[in-house]
Amino acid sequence: MTMKLTSDAFFHRSEIPSLYTCDGLDISPPLDWSELPPDTKSMTLIVYDPDAPDPAAPQMIWVHWILYNLPIDCSGLEQGISNSELPPGTKEGLNSWCNTNYGGPCPPIGRHRYFFKLSALETVLPDLDRPNKTKLEKYMRGHVLEETELMGTYQR
Repeated sequence: MTMKLTSDAFFHRSEIPSLYTCDGLDISPPLDWSELPPDTKSMTLIVYDPDAPDPAAPQMIWVHWILYNLPIDCSGLEQGISNSELPPGTKEGLNSWCNTNYGGPCPPIGRHRYFFKLSALETVLPDLDRPNKTKLEKYMRGHVLEETELMGTYQR
């Protein structure tokens, strides 16, 4: 069994529509997942850009959204979901803007890649008090059953 992560808004390795970027409404795209491993207790979603600030000379990973402890009875997220509409039990982490909201693609130069990485964990994590990507990944270590990614691109 292989976990699947898809979006009705864009296909893997295709252009992310501007609606979901800083040039549009800057709302999260719809996401759907399926075929979680049987022992899954929670999931994490990390959305990041490894090409910041310039794909020709990347210097950092820019984090756009962090969610953890997504419940296993959840099979996706609606387009433009707000923090208050997240599934019960879901916790939020800090993105690179130091807030917990989804922040869409807004590349300063070139075509960037945006990874939506879903991880199935064999545990529910403790409240990590709005962790950044590094802290969340530290707590995930040893608990990941399977991971999958949906990658989209965007250029202004």
